[in-house]
Amino acid sequence: MAEKDSTQKKETGTRNADFQDKKIKKTKFIVCLTGMPGSGKSTVADSLKKKGFSVIAMGDVVRDEARRKNIEPTDINLGKLMLKLRREIGPGAIAQLILNEIEKREVRSDANQNIVIDGVRSVPEVEILRTIGLVKLLSIHASANTRFDHLKKRARGDAPLNENDFGIRDKRELAVGISEAIAMSDEMLSNNNLTVEELEEKAVGIVRKWVGEFYNDDGIRNNKGR
Repeated sequence: MAEKDSTQKKETGTRNADFQDKKIKKTKFIVCLTGMPGSGKSTVADSLKKKGFSVIAMGDVVRDEARRKNIEPTDINLGKLMLKLRREIGPGAIAQLILNEIEKREVRSDANQNIVIDGVRSVPEVEILRTIGLVKLLSIHASANTRFDHLKKRARGDAPLNENDFGIRDKRELAVGISEAIAMSDEMLSNNNLTVEELEEKAVGIVRKWVGEFYNDDGIRNNKGR
């Protein structure tokens, strides 16, 4: 029995698997976006939001947790908090916070069945999300120079101040398993030489194909996919 329990923990990516008891209807189509910082995930998420998807950013969920714990949301502090949550709960910890957010939306009756999760960093996170819906994983790739430029232009409070900070952030992302998530993605989209409009068009085209696989012309799920 102990061996079985250990296997279940490994598969779900959490040591406190209370998310399995959450009252979330398993009827959702979930697009998970992964990729290194600054690759263009948020731009893709915004484009899908315009098409009617709800968007939940993993980074925002961690920032909310930081505010709840009265932690200043700097890049270093958010990174430490993310790692702390993973140590305490498991490699799928942030996905568990996502499930909490989805459950809150369902309680408020404003839940969308088509959801974008912006910022998936590991395969255990994907596996947790698969407990509530049909999941596709889209990775966005861009060179280090392109990504650093994107982050500087975004000028968010947790953006790296210099190339050294940028390198530290990249190493942290790699340490939690993002390279495996990228390798396991269903589709990969290169964003090295694209305009915003071109990136959005390509991403929407990929997701439109996936939607066609999951739903028939009447909007009824086909029970395909994984």
